[in-house]
Amino acid sequence: MSDMILIIEDNLANLKLVSAILNSAGYNVCSAMSAEAGLLLVESEHPDLILMDIQLPGMDGLTATARLKQNPATRDIPVIALTAFAMKGDRERMLAGGCDDYVTKPIDYKQFLVTVAQHLEAGNHD
Repeated sequence: MSDMILIIEDNLANLKLVSAILNSAGYNVCSAMSAEAGLLLVESEHPDLILMDIQLPGMDGLTATARLKQNPATRDIPVIALTAFAMKGDRERMLAGGCDDYVTKPIDYKQFLVTVAQHLEAGNHD
């Protein structure tokens, strides 16, 4: 499996956990701890999927997602919000903000891997 997944997450423990889950499932992973660094990595790594924390220092995840979706070169990359926001209306807010899906923390790793696989498969049919 050669799918490249970019994780944009400022919490090192969460970043390590998500990386470990994805690595154990056979995915290639790159990561950034800020939206700005993540946007630069998108240009150099051309990931197949982006996992975007919403609460980031500096630029937040929804702002970064909006930038990705406004750019013709990156707008087709699926972005999954990876967030502790699990209140009523948060899913809708993330989707309205341009995210293609939404995964809450703490992560249910089996469901998380299903969600990741679904978006990678959908992207590979274009």
